[in-house]
Amino acid sequence: MSRLNFRNRDSLREALKVYFIMGSPNCTGNPDRVLQEAVEGGITLFQFREKGSGALTGDKKAELAKELQQICREYQIPFIINDDIDLAIALNADGVHIGQEDEPVAEVRNKIGHDKIIGVSVHSYDEAITALRGGADYFGIGPVFPTNTKEDAKPSNGTKLIEELRNKEFSIPIVGIGGITAENAGSVIKAGADGVSVITAISHAPSVSEAVKVLRKSVLDL
Repeated sequence: MSRLNFRNRDSLREALKVYFIMGSPNCTGNPDRVLQEAVEGGITLFQFREKGSGALTGDKKAELAKELQQICREYQIPFIINDDIDLAIALNADGVHIGQEDEPVAEVRNKIGHDKIIGVSVHSYDEAITALRGGADYFGIGPVFPTNTKEDAKPSNGTKLIEELRNKEFSIPIVGIGGITAENAGSVIKAGADGVSVITAISHAPSVSEAVKVLRKSVLDL
C-alpha cells in the first residue's frame, strides 16, 4: 500500500494478527458482504484466494478482486493476492502470498517491487531459509491443525515448525494457518506465531462479524 508501510516488521506483525483468506468458493453468500462484515468485526489483513471448485477466472476474477480491494482500501486493511502475480501488479495490490510450487521469491520480488509484501508458505527449516534469503516478509506455516478447505493441503504438523524457527531465533513475522478456530488460536500464538489466518471459520460463520470478534479476542487477549 502505499499509504501505510506494511513492510515494516512491527506494522506487519500487527497486520497478521487476524488474517482472513477468502474467495467466492469459500462463501455461502455474497463475497463483498462477507468481507465487509469481516472488516467490521476487526480483521487485520485480507488475502484474496480465488481457488477451488467453481472459482472465477479471467475478467470475472479481476472484477471481484477489485471490489474486495476497494473495501480493504476504505478501511486501510492490507489487501494481498494469492499466487496471481500478474493480477497483483495490475491492481497495485499491497502484496502477494506464494507457495512452494510458485515462482522463486527473488523473482517475485523483482516483479512486484520492494514496497510490496511477500508472504511465503513454508513447511520446513530449509524452505524457511530459502524464503528468507529470497526476500520473504512473512511465513505462513501450516496446516497447524487438520483442514478440509484446501484440496492440496499437506498433513497437519501442529505448532512444531513455528516453535523450531523461533528457537533458532528467526525473527521474521509468522502466521499460522490450517484448522484454526477461536478455541485453538491461543496455542498457535503461544508457540510463537504473530497471528492466525482462517478461511471457513470466518466465511462460513452464522455471523461473520461476531466470529471475527471472538477470534480477535482469543489472539489479542494473550
